[in-house]
Amino acid sequence: ARALTPQTAETDAIRFLVGTQSLRYDNQIHIIDFDDENNIINKNVLLHQVGEIWHISTSPADKGVLATCYNKTSDSKVMTCAAVWRMPKELESGSHESPDDSSSNTQTLELLCHLDNTAHGNMACVMWEPMGDGKKIVSLADNNILLWDLQESSAKAVLSSSAALEGKGQLKFTSGRWSPHHNCTQIATANDTTVRGWDMRSMRQIYCIENAHGQLVRDLDFNPNKQYYLASCGDDCKVKFWDTRNVTEPVKTLEEHSHWVWNVRYNHSHDQLILTGSSDSRVILSNMVSISSEPFGHMVDDDELSDQDDQHQEEKIKEPLQDSVIATYEEHEDSVYAVEWSSADPWLFASLSYDGRLVINRVPRALKYHILL
Repeated sequence: ARALTPQTAETDAIRFLVGTQSLRYDNQIHIIDFDDENNIINKNVLLHQVGEIWHISTSPADKGVLATCYNKTSDSKVMTCAAVWRMPKELESGSHESPDDSSSNTQTLELLCHLDNTAHGNMACVMWEPMGDGKKIVSLADNNILLWDLQESSAKAVLSSSAALEGKGQLKFTSGRWSPHHNCTQIATANDTTVRGWDMRSMRQIYCIENAHGQLVRDLDFNPNKQYYLASCGDDCKVKFWDTRNVTEPVKTLEEHSHWVWNVRYNHSHDQLILTGSSDSRVILSNMVSISSEPFGHMVDDDELSDQDDQHQEEKIKEPLQDSVIATYEEHEDSVYAVEWSSADPWLFASLSYDGRLVINRVPRALKYHILL
């Protein structure tokens, strides 16, 4: 398995979706519900009968709707296609009841529409407009950015605009991310060693970080609280943090992994918490305080301090907190291809390795209280 996503529209129950990559038989989407109080994982399986799943993303507005990128073989050529699906009604929201023994009659996803890419090439990923009503979706196909409008309750996808990467050679996007800032009018894409920003209204490039990494850029993520901050990771084993207003140098670089870094994710609520997953089989949780929205910690009110504390406190406030690795998780025995924060619980995250092992972890309690208190 390589594909993992939280169910974005589900903010009460802790729920992740995993897509399988099996060559032999029908592929599946596993709906993973984590019951936090009893520490139990419940699982429902949906058939995805069209091919191995490379990428999966969920609608921000409708719990039942998701998109997948999958492989399809036609005329002995393999194409990566994308489609929008609906899960059965009774599975839409995260439930804490464990499924009864109806595992024999596995349910199937309902196809809503294909994102037609016959003219554009292989689909790398699909991104929903983050704050939207679930009607706008961007897909990256080879060197094309395609903006789709989902109409008639997602039963039809209309291509509303597109842009292409110009340049020498076979240019192909590896991944992309829709920015939650600037009224959701920007996306960032990765191709080869380059990271680019695009304005979705004009479909023009707005910034370009050439040689952002020494080798292929694998993933990107935006800081949810600081509009110009972007994280990237890649095959040079590094994670880099950029201020898109000045792209000549990264603001910070992390070099903790010993192999390709496949994924980087900012915590949605506390932007100093960064998750990375790598083919060194490790997941690393880092505390990047110095470039977070609270680099000096929480400011203390003057009234709360007595005079002698005052002097001491002032010195303390001016000192930015130190960046550090909080924890390294070694439960995986294979390449970690995906890490994701839960959309319901900011202290909980999941990681997925190629051998199909899904691990759910929590931010260490001491750190959680340090951030909160």
